[in-house]
Amino acid sequence: MDAPQYTHLEQRYGAHNYHPLDVVLKRGEGVWVWDVAGIKYLDCLSAYSAVNQGHCHPRIMQALIEQARTLTLTSRAFRNDQLGLFYQELCALTRSHKVLPMNSGAEAVETAIKAVRKWGVVEKGVAEGKAEVIVCRNNFHGRTITIVGFSTDGDSRKGFGPFTPGFKVIPFGDARALEEAITPHTVGFLVEPIQGEGGVIIPPSGYLRDVRRICSNHRVILILDEIQTGLGRTGRLLAEAHDNIEADLTLIGKALSGGFYPVSAVLSNREVLGVLKPGDHGSTFGGNPLACAVSRMALKVLVEEGMIENAAQMGAYFLEGLRQIRSPLIREVRGRGLLIGMELDPEAGGARAYCEKLMEKRLLCKETHRHIIRFAPPLVIDRDTIDWALERIADVFDK
Repeated sequence: MDAPQYTHLEQRYGAHNYHPLDVVLKRGEGVWVWDVAGIKYLDCLSAYSAVNQGHCHPRIMQALIEQARTLTLTSRAFRNDQLGLFYQELCALTRSHKVLPMNSGAEAVETAIKAVRKWGVVEKGVAEGKAEVIVCRNNFHGRTITIVGFSTDGDSRKGFGPFTPGFKVIPFGDARALEEAITPHTVGFLVEPIQGEGGVIIPPSGYLRDVRRICSNHRVILILDEIQTGLGRTGRLLAEAHDNIEADLTLIGKALSGGFYPVSAVLSNREVLGVLKPGDHGSTFGGNPLACAVSRMALKVLVEEGMIENAAQMGAYFLEGLRQIRSPLIREVRGRGLLIGMELDPEAGGARAYCEKLMEKRLLCKETHRHIIRFAPPLVIDRDTIDWALERIADVFDK
């Protein structure tokens, strides 16, 4: 079949809850993908950072195949030989005490909310049903009813109420607003180190250090959503490392499996996850042996193949190259590591048209918040490939 036929099938039989670019991909390797006609494209989205290790990484693929031949799923009714090793290796890498494995990023967020609420009741003495979690304006933490209920994006909320109570929204990047919002009922502060979906919004220098201090002083659990920023994307294993802090709960996902399988995890100190008892929380697929084997290898190649360091070096190079593009249509270029946002002037007429023009030049990226293009290629990208991309991006904005 050709691309229009595949698109027709999607349009006819699928829910229309996405607005993808009109390219139908069939194969991927490293930073490159090919469509059904065999045309090659540079992937500058990395499945929203789920394929940090590059498409179809051979070592992760081999781990998947070997485990799939042995044992895929037992549920947590029984133990399996991969789970403990996964816990041990992940804790050693991230300096965490405990892990709770789930499947999607949104599930990790929901898990953290449940855990801190129970912690607030059991350990902090907050009355049952009164626990509050503070979140930030312009946040993106997923698509569940609870999560969209504390979103400030009207399109995410409209028509989906009523919503889960117990959340307070403050401006992002404003530590004073956090301190003023805390009450005796506050149990957690959920925040992204960099707002990715929000447009690659980087908070002021020192913000996370101030947040860490405030949360510690008021006995509030600091929850960092590193589902998109974590696992090398910003040039450090976790984005919190840029501010030399440690969260109480850290949420990771996406690249935790290198794009082979849905895996997420809540990383915690002993105090918070320690309040969960058998029957409090669970997942049929969470922590299954296939997921664990794949994630163990995904983490191993990330570290052993120098992808985190490469993200720092190539990110700085890509960022500088983008800033050298002179166009009245470009308002600002910002980023950290290989998470980069190019904000266009409203006079440009929206970012999607430029993503479509870049697709015609065989570079795939995606708009966010109407006027922002996000560039986030796999962490295995090299300088020559970035030069190839910069040439095409400059050409699009030279028209």
